[in-house]
Amino acid sequence: MTPGTVSLKIVADRLEIVAACLADLRRLPVHDPDEFAADWRNAAAAESTVRRAIEALFDTTRHLLARGFGIGALEYREAAKLAAVHGLVPDPQLQQRFVEIAGFRTRLTHFDGDVTPEELLNVVRNDLGDLEALAAQLREAATRLASRQ
Repeated sequence: MTPGTVSLKIVADRLEIVAACLADLRRLPVHDPDEFAADWRNAAAAESTVRRAIEALFDTTRHLLARGFGIGALEYREAAKLAAVHGLVPDPQLQQRFVEIAGFRTRLTHFDGDVTPEELLNVVRNDLGDLEALAAQLREAATRLASRQ
């Protein structure tokens, strides 16, 4: 695949999905585990919304890898690893988290019965900052790549 032009509009659109998902997740009743567990829809909403946010991050990553570096269709873990190699995610801690997030997305999609409401509650309580930080690093990478073209 030949590198092309990074579309800042595509990046902005995908990262807006992430931002909207994070806002929705922050409205869930996560401060009280009993309240979260009392309504099955909370876990269902968390599962779906976390998955959408993660997929939007990876759509962004794949766009940047394809257009910026000529690297085509990749599975999630490989895309996360290449995002580190190519400087899309320069923070070493976030690089490792991105690979873990790829694995979590796989579990959400293919083994959703294995992801418990308690685990989803924990993700919403503790891990949204990682998704936000990844979005910021991908936005910065997109700006850098677009300015080189």
